[in-house]
Amino acid sequence: MSQTAAAGPTPQVTATRNPMPGPTAIQRQARAKVLRPLLMLGGIVIVAIGSFYYWLSGGRIVSIDNAYVRASKLAVATDVSGIVADVAVVEGQRVKKGDLLFRLDPTPFQIALAGAEANLAQMALTIDAMKRDYQRMLRDIDVKLVQIQSDQATYDRYASLVKSGGVPRADFDDARFRLAANQASVESLKVQAQVQLARLGGNADVDPKTTPQYLQAKAQVDEYRRQIAHAQVHAPFDGIATQVESMQPGMYLAASTPGFGLVSTERVWIDASPKETDLTFVKLGDPVHVTVDTYPGHSWKCAVQSIAPASGAEFSVLPAQNASGNWVKVVQRIPLRVACDRKDGDPELRSGMSVIVDIDTGHIRHWRDLAP
Repeated sequence: MSQTAAAGPTPQVTATRNPMPGPTAIQRQARAKVLRPLLMLGGIVIVAIGSFYYWLSGGRIVSIDNAYVRASKLAVATDVSGIVADVAVVEGQRVKKGDLLFRLDPTPFQIALAGAEANLAQMALTIDAMKRDYQRMLRDIDVKLVQIQSDQATYDRYASLVKSGGVPRADFDDARFRLAANQASVESLKVQAQVQLARLGGNADVDPKTTPQYLQAKAQVDEYRRQIAHAQVHAPFDGIATQVESMQPGMYLAASTPGFGLVSTERVWIDASPKETDLTFVKLGDPVHVTVDTYPGHSWKCAVQSIAPASGAEFSVLPAQNASGNWVKVVQRIPLRVACDRKDGDPELRSGMSVIVDIDTGHIRHWRDLAP
């Protein structure tokens, strides 16, 4: 046998394929160089698109955190002076319109009123006496006129006899002087009657209640009655009494001196001070969402009631001047008032509370707003 045959069969060699080789480090670096700029640019584009969308969808709500609850407040006082007789309320008491707050001692006012009423009655009697006195003056004038007629007849008779010596010259002169005196007396009585008639307003039958003297006395009576009424102070509106301890019975209260405070529970509003740049699209009647720091989770539906015609700086004692060379522009704040619709069961709004005001202007931005 040949050597080949003796060696036996030759083993079959199976050929195996090598796997695909992976990206080399150089290829990975090249790919990273391409993807990194694309990812960075894409991120910037996405942020820009998101920001633009947020800008377009925003700008409708104006939020103001510089806002506070306000209420009508009154320093309770009266325009008459007196001793405090009693205080009808206590600290924190709720009162209704017309409820008694405090009362002054009415005795001095009652005494003054009694004197004024007596003076009024006396004035009516005085005017009636003036009317009767005027009638007396007229009768005195008539009497004097009759006496003048008698004196005139005597004078005429003596004048015809004195020439013939039938009457002494002295009697004639006496008759002449008596006639002149009575004539002058009549003129004086007429002047007195005219003066009295003028005091009666030119009407001898005038109603005493229409004369200036009577009306003046009646005005004095009305004044003391007003003072008696004002000695009792009543609540002008619904509210809560505060600082009541500053007034005590027995103290002297001068006219127009505040006794204590009254804060309204009905006339309540919100004062906000937004920046002038926030008022571009705010208008009267815009709906407002109000939240109070004291009551988290509760909100009120309100509306813009008024916008001040001037900034707060315009009403300051020393307004800012821009004439200096180092002037810096400062954004001004315009006071704004918000009226709220309060419902039963809502927490009580107290004057001075801090609130957050969100005004819905209804304005929708447009890309054209970006144009200069």
